[in-house]
Amino acid sequence: MGWATLGRFRLLLLIQLAAVFFVEATYIGHQVPLGIKDEPPAVSGISVSLFSSLERLARLVDVSYCLGNSGIRKPFECISRCDEFPNMTLVNTWSTGFLFGDNCGFIAVDQGSEQRRRQSDDGDDKPGAIMVAFRGTYSITNTIVDLSTLAQKYVPYPSPDHGGESPEKPSHECTNCTVHMGFLQSWQSARKAVLPELKALRAQYPSYAIHLVGHSLGGAVACLAALELKVSLGWDDVTVTTFGEPRAGNAQFARFVDDVFDLDGIIDLETRSYRRVTHADDPVPLLPPGEFGYTSHGGEIFISKPALSPSETDVQLCIGDADPNCSAKDDSSVEGLLYRLLHFRWTTSSLEEYTQRMSFPARFKLWQLFFAHRDYFWRLGLCVPGGDPSNWGRLPYSYEPREEEL
Repeated sequence: MGWATLGRFRLLLLIQLAAVFFVEATYIGHQVPLGIKDEPPAVSGISVSLFSSLERLARLVDVSYCLGNSGIRKPFECISRCDEFPNMTLVNTWSTGFLFGDNCGFIAVDQGSEQRRRQSDDGDDKPGAIMVAFRGTYSITNTIVDLSTLAQKYVPYPSPDHGGESPEKPSHECTNCTVHMGFLQSWQSARKAVLPELKALRAQYPSYAIHLVGHSLGGAVACLAALELKVSLGWDDVTVTTFGEPRAGNAQFARFVDDVFDLDGIIDLETRSYRRVTHADDPVPLLPPGEFGYTSHGGEIFISKPALSPSETDVQLCIGDADPNCSAKDDSSVEGLLYRLLHFRWTTSSLEEYTQRMSFPARFKLWQLFFAHRDYFWRLGLCVPGGDPSNWGRLPYSYEPREEEL
């Protein structure tokens, strides 16, 4: 071996060692963020009432997949399980894309005899709600929108020159916020159909809360819609429930959502007005990836059981934006994956532990778009008679509030 060849070999070796050192340092940084010494305790299990409510809302957002298929008709009829909602009245449906390819959903009034009755400060019952359901990813068009990652500046309220209703700035401001361009455009196109209906219904039913639900892409759109209702219009009685919601914006945007919906607390987790339901092995809540500047917000409720059907003990309340006991535990970085591959060796740990350590990161398991991403209490995304055949014979949700909850 000549001196020139030996020199090149040494240079290549140094580059490789530097790369391994960089990957290892980055990996350690991702595993133990500065300022975080202990993992928050897991809050396993939820109440029967919350479980029933989430199960019901999952079936309701599943009905939205009849749009672009066989449709939903008044008063509230479809070939799926619309008959499980006898007190629901359809107000309107919308679609903003070619052949329902961009964004669609429905608005309905729930008279509320089946849902939990909430007490207002003056003691008056509020049995009803105005429901807005945003359909999730259904076509290849929506899939492309979901996977595009171009970000743009986010302003949560329109100025008076662009349709704003108040000359004053709201109490919450989003500084240096960016959001996913596709998600924002989807809401901007839907808001023309949604906001006028909501304003009219709110005037007609002033005591009814507004509840937004969405799955997948629809979850991100529901998030942006709720922020406008809360921040721009100043509506306080707004609740959001999403299933498999992707990351909509950067860290500043996530902090903004936490502030608006007060998601930083560690007590009364079941009473949060924003419930971001995630599922084990679902890649979508971890996308777009953090390497592109996207971050999850708080309010997470994690279904730890991989297969249907979960029970109350399979669902846990999560703390913060990235609870390591919830979906964040599967958010392996690219650097972490490379670290494990570069340090591939047998250890004295059990085969199960070693297999788990070397497993493929959840956010790269795109085949789970057909399974874990749809398995939220029910198999979502199908509009067939009787619902998903795998659920045939399974009783519909049933929730009658206990006396102490009235």
